[in-house]
Amino acid sequence: MAEQEITSATAKVTNVRIAPRKARLVIDLIRGKQAAEALAILQFTPRAGSPIIAKALKSAIANAEHNFDLDAQNLFVSEAFVDEGPTLKRFRPRAKGSASPINKRTSHITVVVSEKE
Repeated sequence: MAEQEITSATAKVTNVRIAPRKARLVIDLIRGKQAAEALAILQFTPRAGSPIIAKALKSAIANAEHNFDLDAQNLFVSEAFVDEGPTLKRFRPRAKGSASPINKRTSHITVVVSEKE
C-alpha cells in the first residue's frame, strides 16, 4: 500500500469563553484565505474572537511546519469552524427577590490549513 502524503494540519481550541455566534462572525472572514492574509485580517479585526482565532491559526501553521514539513508560504485556510461547547449557567439577581438565568456560552474552534496543489 502506497504511503499517502499529508497536506493539511489542524489546530483545535476547546472550551473558549466566547459565544459561538460571536466567534463565527470572525471565523467567516478567514475561511479560504491564504494563511498570511488571514493573520493580517485577524490582526485588524476589532472583535473579541480575533486574538483567540489568530492564536489557533498560528498553532495550525506551526503544526504544518514542524509536524508535516509543509511550506508556510503555500498554506491556506481550508476549513475553519466554530462548534458550541458546554454552557455555564449563572443567575443575575432581579427586582422583588427574583432571579434571571444568564447563559455563559463556550466554543470549540477548529482551524485546518492545507497546502496549495
